[in-house]
Amino acid sequence: MVNYFEIFVNGYKNYANYLWQEITHPGWHNYFYWLLGVSAIFWMLEWIRPWRQQQPKFRKDFWLDFFYMFFNFFLFSLIIYNAASDVVVNLFNKLLASAGITNLVALNVRAMPVWAHLLLGFVVRDFVQWWIHRLLHRSNTLWEFHKVHHSVEQMGFAAHLRYHWMENVVYRSIEYIPLALIGIGLNDFFVIHIFTLAVGHYNHSNITVNGYVTAGILGLLLGAVAAVGAFDIQVLPVGWGWPFRVAVVLASGILVSLLLGRHIKYIFNSPEMHIWHHAYQMPSSHRYGINFGLTLALWDYIFGTAYIPYNGRDIRLGFPGVERFPHNFITQNLHGLGLPEQEQP
Repeated sequence: MVNYFEIFVNGYKNYANYLWQEITHPGWHNYFYWLLGVSAIFWMLEWIRPWRQQQPKFRKDFWLDFFYMFFNFFLFSLIIYNAASDVVVNLFNKLLASAGITNLVALNVRAMPVWAHLLLGFVVRDFVQWWIHRLLHRSNTLWEFHKVHHSVEQMGFAAHLRYHWMENVVYRSIEYIPLALIGIGLNDFFVIHIFTLAVGHYNHSNITVNGYVTAGILGLLLGAVAAVGAFDIQVLPVGWGWPFRVAVVLASGILVSLLLGRHIKYIFNSPEMHIWHHAYQMPSSHRYGINFGLTLALWDYIFGTAYIPYNGRDIRLGFPGVERFPHNFITQNLHGLGLPEQEQP
């Protein structure tokens, strides 16, 4: 007999220990300090060269969003999600076993080079999340939860992780099976998650970046991976010294910038595109939303939901009724649960 209470308690304890290790032991494989580092970079860029120069450096609800970052990235898992998900996964696996299914993996990604299954995992996850994002806008029930994210009225990097805790449940529950089917593990998820964290911060930042610069940064990252031979990418002779490897990184940045600079906006999301997703008023042709891409923009161009009519730097953000939406963390996270809420002035 499976003791689900014990599974729940152990999941809680294990995650609490993990979080304590994250905080007390900085390292390259540490989510906590990656979150701090990535956030610091975009906060610095917003201060040095803001897109909306009249926007306060500590914009409206900055500290609320700052708390959301840590709550949704760590604390929610500590409070309940990680332990509860252990129970659900155990029940799900038992259900599969009763039907004679003992292994969900349909594609052996371990037989692929590391770079290939990371790329596959990233694309599959982003595609699934794109459809989940559309669902959050299309379902009246889920939209009430998603309103928390759209209650942002001044955009900045920390707005990326302002969202209702129920979104964690919805996203993780739906994306679990597709990722399990291709055998994406925790190490893979770490790399994918840090990359998507950086792009998500970028999309919400109060900055604007030329496409050639964006493509150049991507090229530098690819060049750095090739230069150190990470993720099973062995393209340089073993004997090449660091001067040659640095040259490869720089050459990669220049080449990718020249090749993709004009087209990068059709591949990756950007602040100029994502600002329209947060527009106060949706166009009549897309009343359920536009520009749903989280990391990749191409799904919106493929499925006809891309919409950038002009430079949206100064458009009004939010949604009709945002003026009366809850303004603090507690009431925002009770919103959508059918509980009484205090009317906002």
